[in-house]
Amino acid sequence: MDIVTYLFVAVHLLSMAAIVGGWFASFKAPSVSKVQLIGSIGSLVTGLLLVGLAEMGDGSLNHIKIGVKLVLALAVMVAAIIGARKAGKGEEVSTGLAHAVGGTALINVLVATLWH
Repeated sequence: MDIVTYLFVAVHLLSMAAIVGGWFASFKAPSVSKVQLIGSIGSLVTGLLLVGLAEMGDGSLNHIKIGVKLVLALAVMVAAIIGARKAGKGEEVSTGLAHAVGGTALINVLVATLWH
């Protein structure tokens, strides 16, 4: 079971890297890419799977932290969906929306690493 957990952790980290990396790559001309959208979905799904696996184990989770991370992940995904749809239609993606995707994902990473 450990190998499954490690694979989900790897996909979770790669998803986060896709969101934040895409944000940094388009920082001067802010937009939302399909890679960020896929990363936001992957991050949310693997995060939920990791929580489920942890609950099946010893179950000693900080549920408040998990709830905060879930709300942030949902905000990233909704903003990424809206931004990617606008970009796909050729419409202008607002700077605030583009920065909301990357900035909220970065805040989620900080919550994950700094909140014990």
